[in-house]
Amino acid sequence: MRFQITEGVRRLGVHGAFAVLTGLDNTCYPAALEAFRDALDARLRCELVPGFIDGDPVLQGFRDLHDAVRRSNKRFPSSAEALVSLYQRKGLVPRINALVDIYNAVSLETRLSLGAHDVAKLDGDVTLKLADGSERFVPLGTSDPEPMHPGEYVYADDSNEVICRLEHRQCEKTKVTAATTACFYIIQGSRATSDQVVRAALARLEDLTRRFCGGGQGEVWIA
Repeated sequence: MRFQITEGVRRLGVHGAFAVLTGLDNTCYPAALEAFRDALDARLRCELVPGFIDGDPVLQGFRDLHDAVRRSNKRFPSSAEALVSLYQRKGLVPRINALVDIYNAVSLETRLSLGAHDVAKLDGDVTLKLADGSERFVPLGTSDPEPMHPGEYVYADDSNEVICRLEHRQCEKTKVTAATTACFYIIQGSRATSDQVVRAALARLEDLTRRFCGGGQGEVWIA
């Protein structure tokens, strides 16, 4: 697969690191990953204190992006903000499966928006573009499409299926399961985050993934 960002999205300040990792094993949940999650939880209790969201410049960068495309931050919070908010309310780091839990951990550490999509379920290439309203989007955990609004930035494959709306929510079609052996990863920032920050997050993601799920690196795009 190939990945590209259209000029209209670039002008908004959306950028990030995007990569394909192959040869992954998501069939088990290593004890070492449980220990890592316990250590992460201990750190988050000290870091994600009340008021953190309002004062974090990385999360503010996503809110600024949503303002630019006229999307409500209350209705469409970034995935990173939703994770932080969940942790603050419930003291919970979600447990889904090893690959998902790894990228959620990196998102909580960096407040960048991370996501993963099963490469085998993608139709062709992926483009980060401004929606025109014709796209199809079935949110994760649902079976019915929801209408798209022109002007939003979306990740879409060659079938015009939205795999991620803004950095708010992923789709059902490409969700990561125990059978996933190759992932297309999104590590997205905004004008508030530098290339150095997203590259460091990519390195962290790759390290943790290899440590707990094996695999090797395929294509990488920094854009």
